[in-house]
Amino acid sequence: MLPIRIEEIPREIQEYLNKINSISFPRQGHSSNVGLIENNQEIYALKRTKGELNCALLNREVTVLNCLTQKTKLPIPKVKSFVEQVSEKESWALIEFLEGETVRAALYNEKSKGKRHEIIYNFGNILRQIHSTPCPSELISERPWLDEKLCQAGLNLKKYTVDGTGELLGKIKSFKPKEYNQTLIHGDFTIDNVLVSNGVITGVIDWGGGAYGDPRFDVALAIRPKPNAFEDEIDKQIFFEGYGDKIINDNEYDYFVKGLYEFF
Repeated sequence: MLPIRIEEIPREIQEYLNKINSISFPRQGHSSNVGLIENNQEIYALKRTKGELNCALLNREVTVLNCLTQKTKLPIPKVKSFVEQVSEKESWALIEFLEGETVRAALYNEKSKGKRHEIIYNFGNILRQIHSTPCPSELISERPWLDEKLCQAGLNLKKYTVDGTGELLGKIKSFKPKEYNQTLIHGDFTIDNVLVSNGVITGVIDWGGGAYGDPRFDVALAIRPKPNAFEDEIDKQIFFEGYGDKIINDNEYDYFVKGLYEFF
């Protein structure tokens, strides 16, 4: 998607900001435009989504953030303003800006082995904190999380372009992993969605998948190999030391990363 232009920003958000001094654009996500906006008081992150699926994700993220910022002490941003433009099939969210760079950027740039290990350890530890946080009742569904995700996977396969196939969907429906105690989960816990500064985690962003679900899904996405991150077993070992337990095996990892995630 093209970067956000100031004249496109909804009136309600422009009025909240009062005056926009500057707007810049960090590395863009797949489902939204993100701009960093500075006014006379502070810096904000502005997210715009287009289309039914992505707007639904942003709507969900706003709901999750509002719930978690009220009921938990997790390091997550507050929503300042949210606007749905139904006729244009666009949604906008003005969100508190959190200091730090992504874990991906930090690991890519850090040359010290000791500091890299510190970042990975803290990356695992913040996920443990999320999974140990009581899930607010508003985020708990009557249906098991995996059943809901498989149903949504089928809908996504029919309506949108996804990496998964009908054959793969049939396979993951037939061979589900053994049940595991559900917890509060992030739903897209990757090295792009956790912020760090001087080795310390400063925030966790992009909560569109936040739910009461299977914590192994978060763990699987966290340890996916990326350039200069989790390419070696030592990175995974340090992650699990920070997390405090190794709750996933190779088959479960494949199920979530090479199976379920292909539809989202």
